[in-house]
Amino acid sequence: MPKRIVVTKLGGPEVLKYEEYKLPINLPKSMVRIKHTSIGINFIDTYHRTGVYPLPLEFPFCPGLEAAGNIIEVGEDVKEFKVGDRVAYSYSPPLGAYCEIRDFDADKIVKLPEYISNDEAASILLQGMTVEYLFERLYKIQKDEKFLFHAAAGGVGLIACQWARSVDAKMIGTVGTEEKSKLAKSNGCEYTINYKKNDVYENVLNLTNKELVNVVYDGVGKDTFETSLRCLNFRGLMVSFGQSSGMVKDVNLHSTFNPKSLYYTRPTLMHYIRNRHDLDNSSNKLFNKIKNKEIKPNIYKAFKLSEASEAHKLIQSRESTGSIILNP
Repeated sequence: MPKRIVVTKLGGPEVLKYEEYKLPINLPKSMVRIKHTSIGINFIDTYHRTGVYPLPLEFPFCPGLEAAGNIIEVGEDVKEFKVGDRVAYSYSPPLGAYCEIRDFDADKIVKLPEYISNDEAASILLQGMTVEYLFERLYKIQKDEKFLFHAAAGGVGLIACQWARSVDAKMIGTVGTEEKSKLAKSNGCEYTINYKKNDVYENVLNLTNKELVNVVYDGVGKDTFETSLRCLNFRGLMVSFGQSSGMVKDVNLHSTFNPKSLYYTRPTLMHYIRNRHDLDNSSNKLFNKIKNKEIKPNIYKAFKLSEASEAHKLIQSRESTGSIILNP
C-alpha cells in the first residue's frame, strides 16, 4: 500500500504522521493518477498544520500543495496527457501532495520540459509562479526601479533576486546574516540590508536618495509590517503575500494607510492561476526563464517523505536558504 503524511490535529511538526492509505479503485474520467517522485515544502503548509489558515477539513488530512511525478494512469476523458508524462502541479486545491500516489485534475497540471527535472519542478513551481505574478501581473517592476523585498535569501526571495536581475530592476533585499547577504547578491539582489544590524528604513532612505520605494513585497508579516509601510513613497503599494513571522495584528485603516495614500493588497497565487490559460502562461514564463538560464532552481535540502516533520522544523526555523523537498 502507498504511504502518505497526515495532520492528526492542529499543532507543531510532531502532529505529522506517516501512514498507509488506499487509492480509489476507479480513476475519475477527468483525472490522472500521478506517482510522485518529488514534493515541494512551502511555508503555507505550516499554516495549514497549525491552523493559522483554518481549513474546512476533518482530521486526519493530508497536507501539501505542490508535487511532481510521472503519470501512471489517465481518465478516459483526458486527451492532452498520457501514461509516462512527467508533470507537476502547484497551489491547486484540494490539499494532499504529501503522498506517494495521487489522483489529480488533469486541467490543473503542467507537462514538464526536458530541461527541468522532477526535483527541480517540485522545488520551484509554486515559488516561481508566485514571483511571476508578483513581478509581472500584480505590479510590473521596471528596468532600474528600486523596490524592497523582505527575506531575500529564502526560497521565494532567491527566485525574486534572479527575476529582478533578468529585467534589470534593482532589488533591495532584507537578510538576517552576512552569509545570506552574499547569497542574495550572488543571485542578483542589487542591495542587501542586514535587519539584525542595520535600520532598514534608514538604509532604504539612503539607497533611494530619500525617495523611498513604490512597492514593497512582504512575505514576513508581523515583524516587518510597520517597516514596510515606512519605506513606501506616497501612493506606494504594500504587497503582503505571506506571514512567516506571524499574522499582522488588526490595524486602523485610516491611520495606517491614509497618511501617504497607500495601497494594500493581500494576494494569493491561487487567484492568479485560476484557469488553464493563466496556469500555462505563468508556468511557461517561469520555464522560459529557467531555459534561458535567467533563473536556476536551488534545492537547499531533500528529506524522505517519512521525515516531513523534520522538514517543517527546518522551514519554520527560517535558517534555510532556497527550497526544501520531500522524496517518497
